[in-house]
Amino acid sequence: MRIDARLRLFLYLVGTFLTCLLIGNLIGGKLTSITLFGDERLISVGQLSFPLTFVLTDIVNEFYGRKAARQITMLGFFMTALAFGIIHLAAAVPFSEKTAITPAAFENVFTSATRIQIASMIAYLAAQFLDIGVFFFIKRATGDRFLWLRATGSTFVSQLVDTILVVTIAFPHLPGSVLLNIIITSYAVKLFAAIVMTPVIYGLHELLERHYKLVPVPIEERAD
Repeated sequence: MRIDARLRLFLYLVGTFLTCLLIGNLIGGKLTSITLFGDERLISVGQLSFPLTFVLTDIVNEFYGRKAARQITMLGFFMTALAFGIIHLAAAVPFSEKTAITPAAFENVFTSATRIQIASMIAYLAAQFLDIGVFFFIKRATGDRFLWLRATGSTFVSQLVDTILVVTIAFPHLPGSVLLNIIITSYAVKLFAAIVMTPVIYGLHELLERHYKLVPVPIEERAD
């Protein structure tokens, strides 16, 4: 099989997408804090990699179509589930006395955030399909104009759903005020990341058109 530039680029986009998604889930159990609006607020370090997944989804949606973006979404979900299953299978295997890693250390790194990982999977699936749908809706309404609008607009809507779902499912034991704190902070960071990533999207768009000679998928082909 001959791998042309379009397919090779698609493989790199998918590989980067899956890496960011899996790493974000693995590190998501760690919380840090930032100062926002004069207050100290909690945020998951998973936010370091997740914003890029939505940028890549928009790029795939733009140049490969809505069907391809949906397939990547499902692939990401199944690969995350596979990683989740392998991790818990490994956790169930007895430890050797000669191992350099203690059971407590292994649990702290890989299995202590099980609920967060499950919440992230559920939120990811809902938010990704919403992101793809909103992106397509704006694209259909505006044509090839306003790339920034469909990129940031789809992220703004989908990340609100993602944030509410993942926080409420992962931390049901926390007081409502703390949950609201995390939701507001996480969403604000995601909005900021979406705005910051806008030049990146334009840069990738320009690179794909000029260097790889790709053109955005016509709107008729997106309606699959």
